[in-house]
Amino acid sequence: MTDGDNWPRVDTGDVLKRVKAEVSKAIVGYGDQIDDFMICILNDGHIIMEGVPGIAKTTLSKAFASVCGLSHKRIQFTQDLLPADITGHYFFNQKTGEFEIRRGPVFADLVLADEINRAPPKTQSALLEAMQEQQVTIEGTTFPLPDPFMVIATINPIETEGVYPLPEAQVDRFMIKSTMDYLSDKEEIEILRMKTSPEAHVGSVLDEDIITQMKRDVRKVYIHDSVFSYVKDIARATRSIDDLDLGLSPRGAIHLLQTTQGKAYLTKRSYVIPDDVKAMAHKVMDHRLILSPEADMEGLTRGGITDTVLSTVAVPKGEFTKKAKE
Repeated sequence: MTDGDNWPRVDTGDVLKRVKAEVSKAIVGYGDQIDDFMICILNDGHIIMEGVPGIAKTTLSKAFASVCGLSHKRIQFTQDLLPADITGHYFFNQKTGEFEIRRGPVFADLVLADEINRAPPKTQSALLEAMQEQQVTIEGTTFPLPDPFMVIATINPIETEGVYPLPEAQVDRFMIKSTMDYLSDKEEIEILRMKTSPEAHVGSVLDEDIITQMKRDVRKVYIHDSVFSYVKDIARATRSIDDLDLGLSPRGAIHLLQTTQGKAYLTKRSYVIPDDVKAMAHKVMDHRLILSPEADMEGLTRGGITDTVLSTVAVPKGEFTKKAKE
């Protein structure tokens, strides 16, 4: 990227500020999660939201979709949910005498997969093609999905009965896992006031054209060779740890790099620095790492493993701009 480049074409600082201001009309706090949503949607990524019931995961996703000017569909995952309930199916139209397609809720810009782990693996897998290829196949016919397209899957961490673990192949397709905790005392009072007052209208700040331009801008964020090597070293370090049955996949390493571009972009920086990698590491890595049974019994955690890796892998130093390489 040169000084002559007109970058970014979209004022990210202003956009992010306005997005958060509009979302705050519907929900209090969770600015970090809004950042995560932005990073994912600008990188064609998907996100897992973990939080206890009633913490406004659905409200946040709906408000974000409204602010971005995107369509939004919610799928409540249950044990009896079928793949066709997600993707859609053909039906016979008696008036026309022809089979027609009835598109499922996956045909939306933002799809909320609520309590995704309550459905059996076969139903969960109906999202695999959609998440990776941005298309679905119904009875042999392939249909493209909207652009942008993002799946927001929610998980309740305290539920253990009637749930199914997400297959590793599906977990690996989620770019980020973001945790929603309880609000602070001040924020909780604010949300109580908000929900006992007339509802405010959440307006649109973005549209598909602006998002498309922002996606182009993100791809222009420069990554220095030393940062590429840093992420490679982190990924390889996870694969040689005895306490892990599964380390960071190549897709996970790619997602880590892409999220660092998004992180830099949202701060209006045209290049990635190692601190961006550290900032996104837990969100990208923790849900992908699989502890060995012995490590699990010893009380080790995925987050602890990530901390160990970050503390042992050498951090590159110097300048990380494109000019530094030249």
